Amino acid sequence: RDRDFRGGGGGGGGGRYGRNGGGGGRGGAARFATILGSEDDKVNCPFYYKIGACRHGERCSRVHIKPNFSQTVLIPHMYQRPGPGADGLPVDDHDHFENFYEEILDELANYGPIEELNVLENMGDHLVGNVYVKFKTEDGGEKCCTSLRGRYYGGNMLMPEFSLVTNFREARCRQFDEDQCNRGNYCNFMHIRRISKTLRKKMRKLRRKAEERERSESRSKSRERRRRRRGDKERSRSRERRKSKKHDNEVAKASNSEERRKMIAMWNTKKDVPEEKK
Repeated sequence: RDRDFRGGGGGGGGGRYGRNGGGGGRGGAARFATILGSEDDKVNCPFYYKIGACRHGERCSRVHIKPNFSQTVLIPHMYQRPGPGADGLPVDDHDHFENFYEEILDELANYGPIEELNVLENMGDHLVGNVYVKFKTEDGGEKCCTSLRGRYYGGNMLMPEFSLVTNFREARCRQFDEDQCNRGNYCNFMHIRRISKTLRKKMRKLRRKAEERERSESRSKSRERRRRRRGDKERSRSRERRKSKKHDNEVAKASNSEERRKMIAMWNTKKDVPEEKK
């Protein structure tokens, strides 16, 4: 396909984790923990904290917390809708979307067990085509970011980044899930596209395979560690045997030297006896 993943990897994503400025104020750390990411937090951007994207971008007056590692990776603007039909009206992209979802699922499953893979239906500039993949572990997120950064998909360079979003229940628009959102696709909460039962089944299957692969790799590493420990013990015993043999040889040489001295002394005594008799 002309949309296949291409190009080489690159460095991991992310930036500074934390916020500028000190805490302080009434309530200290406990109060900050309760208001972090809420509208009462006057320092950090609540939308970026909950959704991983903000409509103001870098012009936002609040801090965007960018983690150095996470289970969740955001790939901005990865999904591209097909163009309008001959009549200028939008076309049904159901099959196009299903093919896209299956293709990226096959690719992302190579980096570890996937817990969630969400593609947004929002049309806002900061959310359109965004893909969120949540792995079982942070190692999966790191492998994904490192492997995809700098590669191309559909003619566009991928710029994956770590995201703080791990609870999609808080990020998604509940009214959209109930077909009651009045803001339409320009809503600032996630409008997550629904996937078919077949794709959900495939995701579970790929997750089981990835978990089995991780367990197999873990067992292989354990066997290798045991093999190295046995090798270290064997080398240690060999060194001890060599030291012991060397010591025995030195003792044997010393004892042989002592015996030779005694024998030489005895020979000298026998030589002197006949001369005294004469």
